[in-house]
Formats: sequence, C-alpha cells, structure tokens
Amino acid sequence: MNRIKRFSLLSLAVVLAAVFCLSSLALAAGDRLTVSGTFKSPTGKGVKEVEVEVLVNGRHVKPLGKEEEIVTGKQGSFSREFELPAGALPAARVEVKAFKPNWEHLKPIAVQVAEAGADAQGNRLFQAAGNFPLKRAVTPAFWIATIILLGVYLIISFEWMHRTLAALLGAALILFISYTAGVLDKGYFILSFEDSMAAIDLNVIFLLLGMMIFVGVLKKTGVFQFLAYKAYAWARGNVFILSFVLQFLTAVLSAFLDNVTTMLLVLPVTIEIAVTLKVHPLNFLIPQVFASNVGGTATLIGDPPNILIGSYTGLTFGAFVVNLALVCLVMLVISCFYYLWWHKKDFQAAEVKDVERTIAYLREEYRITNRKLMIQGLILLGFTILLFAFHGFLHMQVSVAALIGSLLLLAVSRVDIVEMLEHEVEWPSLMFFVGLFMVIAGAEETGLIQQIANAVLYFSQGKLWLAIILILWVSAIASAFIDNIPFTATMLPIVLFMSESFGLPKDNVLWWSLALGACLGGNGTMIGASANVVTVGLAEKAGYHIGFVEYMRRCWWPMMITVTISMAYLLLFY
Repeated sequence: MNRIKRFSLLSLAVVLAAVFCLSSLALAAGDRLTVSGTFKSPTGKGVKEVEVEVLVNGRHVKPLGKEEEIVTGKQGSFSREFELPAGALPAARVEVKAFKPNWEHLKPIAVQVAEAGADAQGNRLFQAAGNFPLKRAVTPAFWIATIILLGVYLIISFEWMHRTLAALLGAALILFISYTAGVLDKGYFILSFEDSMAAIDLNVIFLLLGMMIFVGVLKKTGVFQFLAYKAYAWARGNVFILSFVLQFLTAVLSAFLDNVTTMLLVLPVTIEIAVTLKVHPLNFLIPQVFASNVGGTATLIGDPPNILIGSYTGLTFGAFVVNLALVCLVMLVISCFYYLWWHKKDFQAAEVKDVERTIAYLREEYRITNRKLMIQGLILLGFTILLFAFHGFLHMQVSVAALIGSLLLLAVSRVDIVEMLEHEVEWPSLMFFVGLFMVIAGAEETGLIQQIANAVLYFSQGKLWLAIILILWVSAIASAFIDNIPFTATMLPIVLFMSESFGLPKDNVLWWSLALGACLGGNGTMIGASANVVTVGLAEKAGYHIGFVEYMRRCWWPMMITVTISMAYLLLFY
C-alpha cells in the first residue's frame, strides 16, 4: 500500500514538474508583435482593400487568428498581431509590403519596433506602426476603363443606341472583364461587384423617384395646366417675356430646392405653355435647365457638388450665398438674353393671334380638376421643401425627405402606386444614372479621374492665380463629360492640400473655383448634370427628342461664357 502511495506521489511530482516546465516554456514561447498602419493615396486619402504582407528578417510571417490574409479596411488601415521566437525582437528587421490592382506595388518598407511591456503570461509585447504611401499605376485596367468611358460617351453623342443601353452595357463590360481577364491577371481587374453597387448614388436615385411621384400625382389635379394658363395670361402672349420669366423663376427655385426637383416640377408647365403657343417645348426647356444649373450654383443645397464641398469643409449656407449669389445672378441675366437671341426666330413664329380669346379659352380649358388632391399634394410638397431646407441641421439626406413626402402623399390620397411606378416614373433615366455611376466608378477606381486631378496640382506650380484658373476650367470641362459628383469628391482633398500650401483660410477662393467649375460645367452637355438627363428623358417621353450633339450645340458656348465670367470674377475680387 505504501508502495502505491509512494508511486502516486512520485507520479504527481512528475506531472507537476512537467506542467511547470511546459508553463515555463509557454512563458518563453515567443514575443508578441502588433503591426498596424494606414495606406494613403498621394492626396492623403485612405486606400481600402490593400493586400498587406509582413516580413521579419526578409521572411513572410503569418498573423495570429484564423484569417491569414491582411486587408485594409474602408479607411485604409490595418492592425494584426504576430508571434515570434523569444528574444527575436527588437533586433529583428520588420518590413511591410503591399499590393492592390491599379496601384504601384509597395516594396518592403522597414518599420521601427518599440517595446510595449508584457502580458499576463509573461510574453514581451512589441508594436510597429506607420503610414505607407501608395501611388497609382497605369495598368491594362486603366486603359480599358478609359476606353469604355469614352466609348459610352461616343455612342451617346452619335446616338448609335439609346443612352440607357449604352451606360448599362458599359457597366456590364467593366464587371465582365473584371471577373474574367481580371481573375487571371489582376492587372485587368477594374471594379468589384461590391464597389460597383456602392458607386450607385442611391441618394440621387431615390430623390428622383420621390419627386417623379410628386409630379405624377399633381398632374392628376390639373395644377400644371392651370399654371400654364396663368403664366400665359401674365405675359399677355409675349413669348420673349414668357421665356425670360420662366428661366428666372426656374433659377430662383433651383437655389432653394435642388435643380433636379425644380425641373421635375416646372417641366409639365413648360410643355403645356409651349403646346399652346405652337413652339417646340425644347426651345423653352433647354434655357430653363441651363438657368436651373446656374441658380443651383448660388447656394449650398442647389447642386450636389456644393453639398459635397459644404460637407467636406464645413462652409455654411451663408458663405455660399455671399460668395456665389451675385456672380450667379449676373450669369443668369446674360444667359437669359443669350437664349432669347438664340431662339428669336422660333419665338417670333409662335402663334399669338388673339391673346384675349386665347386667355379666355385657356381659363375655361385649364381648370383645377381635383382641388382636394391638389391641396394634399401642395401641403406635402411644402413639407418636403421644408425638410430640404433643414437637411443640414437634421443630417438627413435629401432623398429621405423626397421619399417620405411622396409616399405619404400616395398613402393619404389613395393614388395607385402601381400606376405611378408604371406610368409616371422615368425608369430609363434612373437606370441611365445607375449605369453611368458604375462606368465612372471604373474610371475612378483605375485612376483616370485622379490623373486629371493630379495634373491640376502639378501645373499650378505654387501660383494662386494659376491654381484658380486650372481648378475652374478643369472642373468645368471634366464635369461636362464626367459626372460632377465623383469628380468633385476626388478634387476635395487636392483643393484642401492646395489651400493649406497657399496658407489660405477655410473660406477661400479655391473652393469657389471648384464649385463654379463643377456646377456650371455640367451645362455643357446633356449628360453633364443630373437635371439635364432628367429633362431630356422626360421630354423624350412626352415625344420631344433631342440628340447629344444638338444639345451641346445649344449649350456649350453659353456654358463657356458663364465659366469665363466666373474666371474674371474670381481673379478680380479675390
């Protein structure tokens, strides 16, 4: 029995000794190293989805945890822990290298290691951190994305196919190439499906959807025909006065609403007036949408680029009005008279024979047909406009305001939503935006827009007056052919860097150069601004088609005139 006890005690001692030895080994098992950092573009913006590799003394080491891959997050940052042999640190050489398609490969960069104490198990803890610069690389994906973007614009320009089909086909090609050639060779990878979905600005899509529903419901009340009668009666049949007033009122509305919403509201009225006068509606609509973009430039909420600039810099509604309203008013008056001269023959040919008789006929013909529905629609439209005005204070996207107002109207009025969606929503225009957002995202992801922005930074060469001119004109020309929303977003950090380089205050002239260029440049073509696309789409739905080249012929030179006026204003007063 004593033997058994002695054996048991001996066994227990052996086990305890083994446990002690193992725990001692565990305590000395290794040093813990945490490597973290942020990958940034030349403009200081974090680069997401960068594949990171950590090297110790030239050899790849695997991070702790189940996931062996190290990939940066949305802000371009990463942080992972590694286990190394005891005593390896801090003498070991720790390096970081990285890879991302369409970016130059980051060769191993050494990071400094610092001791950070020990954990409860006795492991020594070390940290290594740094910021790592990445530069764009010109890859096959860059050229493919550029060719697809230019191809889409050429197809639209020469009307070889419908613009919606061209945009969606371009988007589909980008994704197809990315997941075929791009899988075999990452140099051909343009855009991931997830990034293409994220590129679709649902704020724009839902804003348009909500306001189209508003217009569709209000059309049932006869209010637009009634307003057409009132406008005609007020102008007493003078087509020149009528056109001037319509342009001016559209611009004022666009300063306090967004320009897309304004065009959705005034378009039915304009078409009714034009039909009455036997004038082609586009002779009124194109000057109006031009005026809408000019008016929207004057305020923080009038045009999407201004919203982006205000959000990025913290500039107030008042700052935009003080710095931009006056020059926008001058440009509005000049553009109004330009279009009166341009359409002089068309307006002179208008059928204005018996004004009093026509007014009497219109008064009888264009009555309010559903007063209750009109009151409901106008109240909820007013509520929506109020939400637009306070969207900055509420931190509410304008699309939320448009959707809640329009859907409440459908719920209160009992108007059939299926009918609205089938007959009043301009789906081809919405899908055009979807495709265009994706095509432009491909160009942005592969570095095309960044190349344009970098060129502005390079050629300014430390001269403020040259920086003003470059930002203004590059923004204007680019925004005529590339959607001004992603372009403005790309330019924001560059303009901020240039502002700091020149030692300028927050409220400085470079921001107004960007705002004027991006907003006014969108007037140059039918796809340069959202308001243009919606106006052309709805006019086409009503039976009035206009081609890309014809639209550009009517709008390019007045756009150039307004940008030139902006340049003179910025150089003289700043």
